[in-house]
Amino acid sequence: MAPRIKICGLTRVEDVQQAVHAGADAIGLVFYPPSPRYVDLPTAVRLARAVPPFVSIVGLFVNADPLTVRATLAAVPIHLLQLHGDEDEAYCRQFDRPYIKAARVRPGMDLLQYAAAFPGAQAILLDAFVDGYGGGGRVFDWSLVPPALGRPLILSGGLDAENVAAAVCRLRPEAVDVSSGVEASKGIKDVGKMRAFVAAVRAAGSMSGDGREMKS
Repeated sequence: MAPRIKICGLTRVEDVQQAVHAGADAIGLVFYPPSPRYVDLPTAVRLARAVPPFVSIVGLFVNADPLTVRATLAAVPIHLLQLHGDEDEAYCRQFDRPYIKAARVRPGMDLLQYAAAFPGAQAILLDAFVDGYGGGGRVFDWSLVPPALGRPLILSGGLDAENVAAAVCRLRPEAVDVSSGVEASKGIKDVGKMRAFVAAVRAAGSMSGDGREMKS
């Protein structure tokens, strides 16, 4: 099966509509104020209204005050939390909402230990390590990913239509997450890039064989 596809960092209703039409399974809204893709609550409500049934809305937070998260959940129909900061398992579980936990991958990091620290996570999202939070549109070294993470794997970090097929064939993630790789500018998505990305993922997912055997 092809991985599920999340397009993140959407800031305009027209981009949400185009992402859905392109074939995205989930759209991501960023609730981290320092991000150029940040959306406030009124904007998030408008964007959520453009999401049809059976497409998931993911809310991205970074070390947010729990009261802020709860207020957001009360206003926006978020199906899944994506936590990108230094949150621990107790923090992640307190909202009674499914969550995925981001890992900022760098050499020497024990991803198996990291994944084990979040037994309640629906998946672990792997992103590049950069100063601050978020992957900065950079690809990390895929050879750092263990053959079995112990949790479902979501791959992020510098993905675009040119490299996502290789990533899917190599790591066989359950899902892929893209933001800057389908943008015309920060927070503004490019329709052609979104369509090309989805097509590349679908094509790679249809390939036979276990791509992890390609690792060396």
